[in-house]
Amino acid sequence: MQKANIVAEIAERIDISQKDIKEVIETFFLEIGNSLAKGKKIELRGFGVFKPILRKEKIGRNPKTGELITIPKKMAVIFKPGKELKEKVEDRGA
Repeated sequence: MQKANIVAEIAERIDISQKDIKEVIETFFLEIGNSLAKGKKIELRGFGVFKPILRKEKIGRNPKTGELITIPKKMAVIFKPGKELKEKVEDRGA
């Protein structure tokens, strides 16, 4: 599902224009990104937690040449689904 699909679904359920829904969703994503960039954890109860982590520098291997390379440290984001989301997905798979 893409952002446009989400916008259309929400606009269909509630009586707000797609333009307004899109603006809200884009602002929501922007604020999540800004908070993660500042190192803050985002907790959306019932949905899950986004958490920035620092991946340490490590030694890897170039799969093409087999040469050892240093992979620099970097920030990454992990997501842990909330209980309700887990249950919804598990119920769907059964």
